[in-house]
Amino acid sequence: MIVPFYNVQQYAPDTLKSLRLNAQRDFEFVLVDDHSKDETPAILERAAEELSDVAQVRYIRHEKNGGLATARNTGLDAAQGEYLTFLDGDDWLAPGYFAELVEAIEGLGVDFVRTDHVQATARARSVNRVPIGRRWEALNPREAILPADRSTSVDYAFAWAGAYHRRLLDQGLLHFTDGLRTAEDRPWIWKLHREAESFAVVSLLGVFYRRGVASSLTQIGDVRQLDFIRAFDQVVEETAKDPDADRLLPKAVRTYCAIIAHHVSDEDKWEPSVYRQLRARSAAAIQRLPQDMLGDVLETMDLHRSSKLRRLRRRITTAKAAA
Repeated sequence: MIVPFYNVQQYAPDTLKSLRLNAQRDFEFVLVDDHSKDETPAILERAAEELSDVAQVRYIRHEKNGGLATARNTGLDAAQGEYLTFLDGDDWLAPGYFAELVEAIEGLGVDFVRTDHVQATARARSVNRVPIGRRWEALNPREAILPADRSTSVDYAFAWAGAYHRRLLDQGLLHFTDGLRTAEDRPWIWKLHREAESFAVVSLLGVFYRRGVASSLTQIGDVRQLDFIRAFDQVVEETAKDPDADRLLPKAVRTYCAIIAHHVSDEDKWEPSVYRQLRARSAAAIQRLPQDMLGDVLETMDLHRSSKLRRLRRRITTAKAAA
């Protein structure tokens, strides 16, 4: 299990306690501190020593902050296990969950499995499920990308909600795009579903995902959040090269548009200068999309989102005409 940490001294003890409650001698925990500036490194040093009594532990500290994607890649490069999974440094596991997860992927013999999770917001708990009804059977990952107009497995992008066979790492399918500060899971999950051979959804409920953390990038409207554009540009570019692009690309375009509309609609979240960048870069991104597919998407989207996107599209067209 690969667990990146960054400035999470308040939450790291709970995360580490949950690792101990999942430990076995043949399990490996790779703890990666992404150059935290609080007490997180000291907490991890103590925990690594204590955990080594019950599991295999590697503790790595970055000399400079690289972001979640880069920290996960560091963990992947160090990991030795046959099966790999992730956990974020402010989340936690139910006791015994890790053993159940390994048993599931071993028993099914698939490239990867996906799991449901519990979202924890303060004291509230809610269950988020993988948007696939068929459970505990081998499925074709490419087919799970579609249909384009519904939520599918690629929209459930959480890397920590599942387990992955080492052969995917050997095939170059598990590394993240270095330096992405947000939406790092999006190109990653699309690549898995395009190129892996088999997967399954299992009804295990053991990951607790902490929402509303003040330091989380999902709560901060600064320039790092704009990396979603780089992430979805990558999704569209790589999917356009796929032999089945005619079928798969409309889903990528529709998802990109939905994410742009979501961010543009949430103006109060952003610093004013960053919001201006968001609109300008989103308008440019819309122009880069295949325009015939974009037209189809806008015709079938709800009025609120399509009107936001049409205004952004006109912004570039008007600017070009004026030039």
